[in-house]
Amino acid sequence: MLELHITEHKQVPYAKKIVLRSRWGFRPGLDTLIAEFKRDGVQFIAVVGKDCDIIEDIIDELCLGDGEGQAALTCSHVDGTLDEALSLAQSLNGRYSGDVEVVEF
Repeated sequence: MLELHITEHKQVPYAKKIVLRSRWGFRPGLDTLIAEFKRDGVQFIAVVGKDCDIIEDIIDELCLGDGEGQAALTCSHVDGTLDEALSLAQSLNGRYSGDVEVVEF
């Protein structure tokens, strides 16, 4: 059975793999959220929902633009469902092994 954790903002560390569910599309605050992901060592971010492809591109820029070269693996699911994004995240192993967390944005 799939255990699903949905959060908006929190103080405890994020899981290693994130499915970012975009309900309202791109909006201010993404840079802060990505900084929190980087702080917590998030390795994979799948984006699903409104503007998911745009949000993925911005995440890539935010991860690489700081000069640290610490980029997470990202993908967007333009016509995909939350379940499909979760399935992909769960299938990753090796460096990307770990829990999956859904974050609403």
